[in-house]
Amino acid sequence: MSNANHPVGVVLSTVTDAPPAELVEIAQLAESQGFSSVYVNEGRGDSLACAEAIALGTSTLKVGTNIANIYFRHPYLAAQTARTIAELSEGRLILGLGMSHRAMLASLGIEMGDARAKLRDYAAFVVEALAGRAGKGFLAPPASRYPVPVLVAGNTVESAAIAGEVGDGLMPFLSPLSYLPKLVEASREAATRTGRDANGLQCVISIPTFLSDDLDAARSAARYNLAFFAELPNYRRQWRRAGYKAAMDQIQSILAAGGKRRDAAAIVPDELVDDVCVFGTAANCRAQLAAFHAAGADEPVIAVSPVNEERLPATRKALAALGTT
Repeated sequence: MSNANHPVGVVLSTVTDAPPAELVEIAQLAESQGFSSVYVNEGRGDSLACAEAIALGTSTLKVGTNIANIYFRHPYLAAQTARTIAELSEGRLILGLGMSHRAMLASLGIEMGDARAKLRDYAAFVVEALAGRAGKGFLAPPASRYPVPVLVAGNTVESAAIAGEVGDGLMPFLSPLSYLPKLVEASREAATRTGRDANGLQCVISIPTFLSDDLDAARSAARYNLAFFAELPNYRRQWRRAGYKAAMDQIQSILAAGGKRRDAAAIVPDELVDDVCVFGTAANCRAQLAAFHAAGADEPVIAVSPVNEERLPATRKALAALGTT
């Protein structure tokens, strides 16, 4: 979608019980409504497999991962799968890579280790492999016939620097609008420092989106959504850095004492909702997306969450309301 002359994408969630065919159908709707791209997250499904299905079911929009978990597949396989999807889509793939969360990985028996070093090495290997410079002999595939932008998930300046050092750009999530320029600048400074072209870097940010004519209901849904993410230490740290330390400390205390998500939601400040989310009427959402673009996002991406309805119907409604065709 072109909104005030800038592209807008949408991310679909594998956390839902929707079969891949339904994700493809929603992607086709996004394409018909003029959106620029469709990404897939890796909540409890294979983001690359879903991206491939969407690529085969569409013809013009970019497809990608937001994000592919670096602990779930070897970087050699990630690169070769990306190369395959790029071939099938004739160059429409964007590969977003990220590190997930320590507790979630531990529940699968995966030890995260030094996550930031892992992310840097993984992204660098994928870039080299896509260029045909990884593997030997039988395991030395050719370079991808199509360019595959490799974007690095980064909600800290340190991770943003990795995007500038080895990747083609930055892919943050839940980063406040007020903090986004700092992340973009960190990626650009790192690119310049390592002799790379900072002007070529992209920033694709996924933004929780709550479309509703009832502003209070939209804000309430957004607050409850942020309370879920506040249960994860990575996001609490991110919001502390952005100036919400008192609220995050209070939420952490509530959760440590056995409090529920609704208890944490009551603490989420309106300022954080305003800083992190897109919500309200279609006109409000368009204006908020434009603000993220002005703050440094080359492509804001809506991550639609429901307001008193189910997620997939809410996604279809948002695509119809925020589309351009």
